[in-house]
Amino acid sequence: MKLRSVILLLISIALLGAVASGQNAGNADNLPSAPSAVKQPKPVPPAPAQPAAPSSPAADSPKSTAPKSEEPAAGSASQLGPAAAADQAPPAGSDVTATIRRTVNEVNVVFTVTDRHGHYVRNLKKENFKVIDDNRPADEIRSFHNETDLPLRVGLLVDASNSVRDRFKFEQESASAFLNQTIRPKYDQAFVVGFDVTPEVTQDFTDNAELLGRGVRELRPGGGTAMFDAVYFACRDKLLKVPQTGPLRKALILLSDGDDNQSHVTREEAIEMAQRAGVIIYTISTNVMGGDQRGDKILQRIADATGGRAFLPFQLTDVANAFAQIQDELRSQYAISWKPSDFVADGRYRTIDILTDQKNLRVRSRHGYYAGAQ
Repeated sequence: MKLRSVILLLISIALLGAVASGQNAGNADNLPSAPSAVKQPKPVPPAPAQPAAPSSPAADSPKSTAPKSEEPAAGSASQLGPAAAADQAPPAGSDVTATIRRTVNEVNVVFTVTDRHGHYVRNLKKENFKVIDDNRPADEIRSFHNETDLPLRVGLLVDASNSVRDRFKFEQESASAFLNQTIRPKYDQAFVVGFDVTPEVTQDFTDNAELLGRGVRELRPGGGTAMFDAVYFACRDKLLKVPQTGPLRKALILLSDGDDNQSHVTREEAIEMAQRAGVIIYTISTNVMGGDQRGDKILQRIADATGGRAFLPFQLTDVANAFAQIQDELRSQYAISWKPSDFVADGRYRTIDILTDQKNLRVRSRHGYYAGAQ
C-alpha cells in the first residue's frame, strides 16, 4: 500500500513539471534578451569608395609645431592643402555653402629707383621696366603705378638692450618725431616694439601719433639682445596678419647696433619670414664709433634681402636724418604686378629681377618670394 502511494506521488510530480515547461516555452518570445546576447545588424550595402585626398606639404613634414592635443581627426579638411580642401564639396542638396579656393598666380612688388647720386626717380613708365621671374621673363605685366600715396603699415622695432643704453634717449626722440611726421590719421597705422631678450609691444597698431609717442617713451633699456627673434615676431605676428583689401606698403624700421646674442631663430630665418610677409625692412645702425662693425654688416644684409635700405650714421644726430630719408622713400616708390610664366604653387622660393632700360639707374626691391597657394 505504501509502495503504491509513493508511485502515484512521483507520477503527479512529473505531470506538473511537464505542464510548467510547456507554459515557459510558449512565453519565450516575450522575454528580454540575456545581457550577453549580441544582436546582429542587417547587412548594409558598402558605400562607394572615396578617392584619397592629396596630403598637404605640412602633413608630409616630419616636424610639427602644433601640440598633439590640438591635432584634428585624420582626414579632416584642416589637414588638407588648399586644393584638396576645395575638392571636398558638400553633397547635393546640402545647405552648406561650398568654399571655392584657387591659386593666385600674380606677384605684387613695391620697389624704388634711384640715380647714380642716390636721388629718387619718380617719373618712369611701365614701358621702362622688364621683370625676370625665376630667370624667365614674366608672361604679362598686370598693373603698374607710380605710388606716392599708398597706405602705410609700419612697425618700429627698437633695440632696448644694454648695448644701446647710452644713446637710447636720443633714439627715442628721433623715432617719435618720425612716427609723428609719417603716420597720417585714418590712413596709415603703426606699432611700436622694444626688444632685449624678448620683444615687447608697447603700442599696437594705431593711427594716433600721441599713443605711438607714448609707446616709444615706455621703452626701457636692459638685458641681452635677441634681434632676430624680434624681427621674426614683428613680421609673423603683426605685419603678416594685416588685413589687406588693396595695395599697402608694409615696412619695418629696425633701430639697433646689429649685435645679437640671445635669439632662437637665425638671421636667415628672420629674413625669410619678412619675405613671406612682404615686408621691407629699413635698418638704422646705432654704431656711431666708426670702424668696420660686424653688426652693421648684419643690418645691411637684412635690408638688402628685403628690398629696404641700411643707414649707417656717422654720428648720433644722423639718426634723425635717416628717419627723414626713410619717410621720403616710403612716398617715392613704384608698385608693379605680373603673371609669372611658369607659376606652380609649390612653396618654392623664386627670384626677382626688375630691370630698367635706362642706364645709370638702380632698382631696389626684394630679391624674391615664396610661391605658395593663397
